[in-house]
Amino acid sequence: MNVVFLMTGSNIGDRNKNLRTAEEQINNIIGQVISKSSIYETAPWGNAMQKSFYNQALKIKTSLSTNEVMSAILKIELDMGRKRTFKNAARIIDIDILFFNDSVIKTKSLEIPHKEIINRRFVLVPLDEIAGDLIHPVFQKKIKTLLKECVDPLEVFRIKEI
Repeated sequence: MNVVFLMTGSNIGDRNKNLRTAEEQINNIIGQVISKSSIYETAPWGNAMQKSFYNQALKIKTSLSTNEVMSAILKIELDMGRKRTFKNAARIIDIDILFFNDSVIKTKSLEIPHKEIINRRFVLVPLDEIAGDLIHPVFQKKIKTLLKECVDPLEVFRIKEI
């Protein structure tokens, strides 16, 4: 079984419901959600002229490969109504693969670990909640250490505990 960490985010419509729907679909299509963070609210990254995001980190056990997980994520996003318009646009749902076991993958269409983990508090804070001792396979540092070193100025607020 593979262990995968995902980040879900939403800033259109009922953000809480969107995260719940994504979690259900992930559980049904990709694999069992074995751990999840609280839900956090954060200002939008890269495009401040939109509603704030709700974000949540999920830990999944799956028998799927990285490509199968990526295909399933794209299908879930599409089925939920995500429209890809421009970079950092508002979205009903966004699902990113943060880690896939301790794999390091860099292709034209997929980079694991996600290349922006170390620069984004909205990823590190929820991830620290469920996997603070996880070691980043590229930087060889624990998530809690990367969070302490992160210079991202955006505040991250816990809005709902699990």
